[in-house]
Amino acid sequence: MTTYASGRVRVQGASRAMYTAGIFAAGVLAMGLGVTGCASKNYVKAQTGPLVQQTNELDAKTASDHRAIGDTDERAQKGIAGAQASADAANQHANAAGEAANAAGQNAQDAYNRVDTLSGVVANLDNYKPVSDVSVTFAFDKSVLTASDKKQLDDFAASLSSTKGYLLEVTGGTDSTGDAQYNYQLSQRRADAVVNYLATQYNVPPHKFYLIGIGKDQQVASDKTATGRAKNRRVEVKLMSNMGPQSQGPATTNSSGGQ
Repeated sequence: MTTYASGRVRVQGASRAMYTAGIFAAGVLAMGLGVTGCASKNYVKAQTGPLVQQTNELDAKTASDHRAIGDTDERAQKGIAGAQASADAANQHANAAGEAANAAGQNAQDAYNRVDTLSGVVANLDNYKPVSDVSVTFAFDKSVLTASDKKQLDDFAASLSSTKGYLLEVTGGTDSTGDAQYNYQLSQRRADAVVNYLATQYNVPPHKFYLIGIGKDQQVASDKTATGRAKNRRVEVKLMSNMGPQSQGPATTNSSGGQ
């Protein structure tokens, strides 16, 4: 029994030693695997780290490029808009310049037409002959028509409606008293008074008048007497009728008995 018991004890001691050895081996294996696992992670990290960094740098560069492209596109759009605005402004200026040129051309044409018309009138002046006249006088240094003056102009204007192609030659004058320049202005005011009366009372159009103030020039009487000076302070109105280039008719008698 002792032997058996001793042998049993020995068997149990061997089993415990083997169990302990197995546990130790398992621990060593586990430690080995742990060390190997850590080594593998570090290796992978060492290998992939640069790739991850490069990828991050590439992503950052791509984002930067996208922003740069966006900025460039925005600047390009602004440039295009600015160029379009400049082009529109240039077109407006060109159109305005064209309109101004057309207006200037039209004005020039109108001026040429007026010159042609005036040339025609001047060329036909020799065909105008006096058919009647009237003379109204003014008080010293005055240019206001009196009732007597208006009556004379009324009688004179009675024949206007029946006369075709006529002009009215209106000449204002003064006596020799006073400054020459002042007398020219006074004679012009006297002629204006007659023109305004005929235009407003008898609807004579403006183009029918040929008006001039001559001051003390071309006096009709001696200025040495009061009577003569009174006659020189006058406005003479002549009714000029276009006789035509073939007309042989003489001038008719005027209202004062002259030719």
